[in-house]
Amino acid sequence: MGTSMKKTFSFAKSFGRKRHNGIPKVHSLDAPMLHQDHGRPMTRREFISQGFCAGAGAVVGGSLLSLFANPGKAYAQLSPDLEALKAGCGIASQGAGKIPFIVFDLAGGANIAGSNVLVGGRGGQLDFLSTQGYSRQGLPGDMVPSIANPNTGLSDFVNNELGLSFHSDSAFLRGILDKVSVTNRANINGAVIPARSENDTGNNPHNPMYGVNKVGADGSLLTLIGSRNTDSGANSMAPLSMINESKRPTKVDRPSDVTGLVDTGDLVGLLSQEDSVAVMESIQRISDMKLGRVNTGISSDDVVKDLVRCGYVKSADITDRFGDPSSLNPELDPLIVGEGGIFSQQEFDSDGEFRKAASVMKLVVNGYAGAGTITMGGYDYHTGNRSSGEVRDLRAGRCMGACLEYAARIGTPLMMYVYSDGSVFSNGMIDESVDGRGKGVWTGDNSSTSASFFLVYNPGGAPQLIGANEVQQAQHQQLGYMRRDGSVETAATPAANNVNLLVETVVLNYLALHGEQNRFAEYFPRHGLGNATLMDSLTAFQPIVNGTI
Repeated sequence: MGTSMKKTFSFAKSFGRKRHNGIPKVHSLDAPMLHQDHGRPMTRREFISQGFCAGAGAVVGGSLLSLFANPGKAYAQLSPDLEALKAGCGIASQGAGKIPFIVFDLAGGANIAGSNVLVGGRGGQLDFLSTQGYSRQGLPGDMVPSIANPNTGLSDFVNNELGLSFHSDSAFLRGILDKVSVTNRANINGAVIPARSENDTGNNPHNPMYGVNKVGADGSLLTLIGSRNTDSGANSMAPLSMINESKRPTKVDRPSDVTGLVDTGDLVGLLSQEDSVAVMESIQRISDMKLGRVNTGISSDDVVKDLVRCGYVKSADITDRFGDPSSLNPELDPLIVGEGGIFSQQEFDSDGEFRKAASVMKLVVNGYAGAGTITMGGYDYHTGNRSSGEVRDLRAGRCMGACLEYAARIGTPLMMYVYSDGSVFSNGMIDESVDGRGKGVWTGDNSSTSASFFLVYNPGGAPQLIGANEVQQAQHQQLGYMRRDGSVETAATPAANNVNLLVETVVLNYLALHGEQNRFAEYFPRHGLGNATLMDSLTAFQPIVNGTI
């Protein structure tokens, strides 16, 4: 073991001690965690989940096109004759006409159900669990959502400002509301999926990006991006049946790398961007004229000519849209950073997770990538207190809120999906510290309290749940249910006890937002979601777009 690794473990030991003079050790926001009931981290994913290794950011950006509201349209200002050739050359329009899709991978086994997003019985989120069930999910008896708040006398432990019901003191919710304006909250709705996933294992195929790409999500610059250098682009795996190696996510882990995403050569710099595009257009036309007069002598003559033609068209298109690399930098986008931005300059400069979220949302929301994953590490936070998890959840919520607010400011729909590998439970002890907020301490891992959720922003109005009445709509907002003791009912849905089918459920809901859920079996003929009637019961929302946006 090298000197640097020895220092890491020495540092880890000091933070791994859970008590000092009988007091639980409080972990700072980025402090790594070494648990007494876990072995020392040995793998990449163990280092990420316990916070020894950061979930590096996919840093990308949009730019000149962010001045326009809809990434579903191509705004490159090529001459009309070349613009018409783009589709034939396979040059994607902004977002390929599909809803942008962002994933949050909270590595380590974060709490989602109960203390953040409410999960209830068969009747939906507000079909409340037992007091013991909520205690297991970290909520003490005087904070369960079924009672009046003893401090206010009101039944205010349920917050549905985002359509989806959160506990009113959810750290995710507090973070999201910190970044999403009151006006834009009205155009958000969501759904929760109670589903088990194993703790502390790399064998959770959680990531759905390949699936949403298969059903049409694409970008004009990159297809998929992810903040980890893995086949999934995330900490958790992607379902093996969905992986397409030719679409492997691109990883960029620091803002300075953004200028390396596009190289327009030396022409830009010698000439203005406009003149550079004109030169490349002229080259294409001259080449096309000459190609029409010759035969290459190769059997696939038309194919060779198309490759030459498209090469020039693509070069002209890239130069037109990305000739100024600085325009891709999210830090220079006034909607994201600075006075009036989603993040203050101080927030952006001081927190790498904010820079990561800003970079991914810049690329995806502007249609330069079809989907992107933001991996955040350190969510294996059962440290004998509540405060360590609360501060991490709050920061994750702010990153989630930033993505939703940016989509609103650009004026495009967004589907945002949040999952974690496993979950945690509380034994009922209370953390009365300021950051602990009087809630139950996280005692250990527990896969049976797991859930994932998604939120959808629609500039045309809040997404509408399927169902003719409130009872039916509640069952479409919660896809599955929990037992009264706060554990997942594994027989409720195909996804409840199978992570591969959880991913299929998410992709089904992505298709449904486009009105294309009836095509799911066409894309995935060997799917495990059952017949059309069962798939309808696993779908949350009515369409918000019709195939394209």
